[in-house]
Amino acid sequence: MGNGTKLVIVESPTKARKIGGYLGNDYTVMASVGHIRDLAQPSQVPASAKAKFGKFGVDVEDGFKPYYIVGSEKKKTVAELKAALKDADELYLATDEDREGEAIAWHLVETLKPKVPVKRMVFHEITPEAIKASLSKTRDVDAHMVDAQETRRVLDRLYGYELSPVLWRKVGPGLSAGRVQSVATRLIVERERERMAFVRAPYWDVSATLAAPDAEGQEVRFASRMVSLDGRRLAGSKDFDTTGQLTPDGFAGNVRQLDEAQATAVATALEQAAFTVMSMETKPYRRRPQPPFTTSTLQQAAGNRLGMSSRQTMRAAQGLYENGYITYMRTDSVTLSQEAIEAARNAVEFHFGKAFLSEGPKQYTTRTAGAQEAHECIRPAGARFRDPQELATKVPADQLKLYTLIWQRTLASQMADATGSTATVRLSAPAGTYGEAVFQASGTVIEFPGFMKATGEGRRASAEPKTEQAAQPAGGAEPSASAAAASQATGRTAKQAESDENASLPPMRTGDVLHAVAVQADGHETQPPARYTEASLVRTLEAKEIGRPSTYASIISTIIDRGYVYERGRALIPSWLAFAVTKLLETKFPKYVDYQFTADMENGLDQIAHGQESGRDWLTRFYFGSGDGAAANADEAHAGLQQQVAQLGEIDARAINTIEIGDGLHVRVGRYGPYLEDMNHLDDQGNPKRASLPDTLAPDELTVEVGHELIEKNAGGPRALGVDPATGGTVEVRNGRFGPYVALVPDR
Repeated sequence: MGNGTKLVIVESPTKARKIGGYLGNDYTVMASVGHIRDLAQPSQVPASAKAKFGKFGVDVEDGFKPYYIVGSEKKKTVAELKAALKDADELYLATDEDREGEAIAWHLVETLKPKVPVKRMVFHEITPEAIKASLSKTRDVDAHMVDAQETRRVLDRLYGYELSPVLWRKVGPGLSAGRVQSVATRLIVERERERMAFVRAPYWDVSATLAAPDAEGQEVRFASRMVSLDGRRLAGSKDFDTTGQLTPDGFAGNVRQLDEAQATAVATALEQAAFTVMSMETKPYRRRPQPPFTTSTLQQAAGNRLGMSSRQTMRAAQGLYENGYITYMRTDSVTLSQEAIEAARNAVEFHFGKAFLSEGPKQYTTRTAGAQEAHECIRPAGARFRDPQELATKVPADQLKLYTLIWQRTLASQMADATGSTATVRLSAPAGTYGEAVFQASGTVIEFPGFMKATGEGRRASAEPKTEQAAQPAGGAEPSASAAAASQATGRTAKQAESDENASLPPMRTGDVLHAVAVQADGHETQPPARYTEASLVRTLEAKEIGRPSTYASIISTIIDRGYVYERGRALIPSWLAFAVTKLLETKFPKYVDYQFTADMENGLDQIAHGQESGRDWLTRFYFGSGDGAAANADEAHAGLQQQVAQLGEIDARAINTIEIGDGLHVRVGRYGPYLEDMNHLDDQGNPKRASLPDTLAPDELTVEVGHELIEKNAGGPRALGVDPATGGTVEVRNGRFGPYVALVPDR
C-alpha cells in the first residue's frame, strides 16, 4: 500500500530537481534518464526467440512486433523506480510531449506495471504555474503517438539492417545507411558534383568612387558601378550558365561582356570624365520582424549568428529548458500564448518604450508543412521574461548566448516594423570611343529601427553599388542569411549599432555634374553553388519535408562521425567515401534516397500519430510491397524493401567505387582510403599510375590539372634512403595505391 505520496517520473535528473522544487513534499520526482528499454540488437535476442526476432530484433511475420529489452545500464534505474512506486498512490508520467516522450511514458507503464492510477501530465515550460496547471489537466498516454514512434524505430531498423550490409560488401566495412542520413548525404554529394562540373566564367566591369556635397556642403564620397556601356547592359553572373557560356536570355538581351583590357581602357577613359545625374529615385523602405523561433529556425539562426552547430544548439537549448528558462525546444509552431504576448510586449515597453511596440498584439501562423504536435514556439519561459543579464551568472556562456538570441527574437516579434528610405541614382559619363557609360549606386537609411532595436541592428545603412555576387566565405559555404546575422557574428551590440552613422547617398538632382575620385576596372568570376552549412542544410531538409527538425542535429552529427562529411570552416564537404555510398544507393536503391519518397515516409508517420493509419499496415506496405493484393508476408512480397534487397543481383564493386575526374583520371575508393589512378598512363608493370590523395583536397578541387600533378609527383619511381646495416639491402621509399611506404630491397 502507498503512503499517500505521488510518484512523478521525468526524463532527466535536472528536470526532476526543478519540478520537485515546485511540487513539494507530497510528490516524489524521479528521472528515468531517457528510455528505460529499447529495441534489442539481434545479438541480444535470447536463443528461444531467435527464429522470430533474430534478424532485426523485429518479427516481420507477426505485424512487425518489436523485441524490447531493458539494458544492463538501466536495470538499477528500473529497480529504483519500482521501489518508489510501491510507496505511491498515484503515478504521474511527466515526460516531454512529443512522440519520443510519449513512447518513454508508455515503456514506463509496460515495464513498471503499476497497480495505481496512471496520469499523463504535459507542459511546455518548467515554471511553477505551468507545472501546477498540468496536474489538473492530465490525460492518458496517447497510443497513436506511441504507434508512430514505434513505427519510426522499426522502420529505421529495417532500413539500416537491410541496406547497410550491402555497403559492407561493396564499399567498406562498418558503413551505415539510414532513412534520413543517406538522403542528407546525397544532398551534400549532389552539391559537390555541381561544383565539380561548374565552369567559371570571367567578366569585368568598372567601379567609380564619386563625390558630391551633402546638405551642409561637406563632401560625401560614395561607390557606384557601371551597369551599361554604349546602350548595352554589362554581363553579370546571372547571364552565364553552369558551363561558363552566356545564357539564352543573355544572348537575347545583347549583353556586353568586357575582358580585362577593355575594362581597363574604359576605366582610363573615365578618370577625367564628368558624371551627370540622369535620375534620382527614392522609395520607402520597410522590414518586418520574423516569427518567433521553431526548432529549425533556432538551429539556423544559432548557426548563422553564433557559429553554433546544430548539436551545440540543441544541447544548450535542452539545458535552458530543463532549468526553466525557455519553453520546450522541439516544436514546429510559431504560436505565442496570450500570456507570452503580454510578457513580450511588457518587456518591449520597459526596454525600448511604447513607440517600438507594434500597433496591436501579433500572432503568427505556423506554415511548416507536416508540422507535428501543437506546441508553442521557443520563447523565454514564464509570465515575465527574464532579461539576459539575469542569467549571466546562472548558465554557461553558450546557453546565455542562445537565450539572448531567443529573447531578442521573441521581443522583436511584437515590435514595430523598421522603416526608412532607399535612394537609387543613375549617372552617365562619356567613355571616349566606347560610348556612354551608365553607373548606378543605391543607399538605404533606416529612419526608425523598430524591431531592429531588439535584435542588435541599428540605423546602419549602406551606399554601395549592387554587386552581382558576393564572394563566398572559406570553404565555399553559403553566407549568413541576413545582415542581422553578420551583425551578430561580429559581436556588435545594439548600442554600438545605434551609434553607427547613416551611410546614405548625398542629395542630388537630375543634371548635377560630379567627378570621380577614383575609377578602376574590376574582374569577377561566376561562382559555383555554395556548399551547405549546417544552417542551410537544416533549411533545405525542412523545405523538402525530410526528417524532423528535432532530429537534424543527430543526423548531421551522424554523417560527420561516419566519415561521410567533414567541415572546413562552416562548409560541409563530402568525402570520396560519401560519393561511393551515394552512387550505390542511387543506382541500386533509388527509391530509398529519393527526396519525395523520404518526405512521404515522414508524412506517413504523421498520419499514424494522428490515428489515420496503423503502423502495422504502413510497415507492411513499406517492407513487403503494395498494390492490389498487397503482400501480407514474405512469401507474397514483391515491391517492398525486402525484395529490393533479395533480388539485387550482382553489383560491380569497382564501378561503384570509381569516380571519374576526366582525361583518364579516376578516383578509386578502396578499403584503406581513396586514391587516384591514371588509366591513360601505365607504370613499368603495366598498371595504371597511382597517387594518394591529400586529406586536405576537397573533391571539387581535384581538377584534371591537379590530378596530373599528383600523378607526376608520385611517378618518379623508388627513392633510396640508405642501406640496411643488418642485411646490406637498400631501403627505398615507394608510392603505392594507399600512399608512400618504405620497402627493403635485398642485396643481390
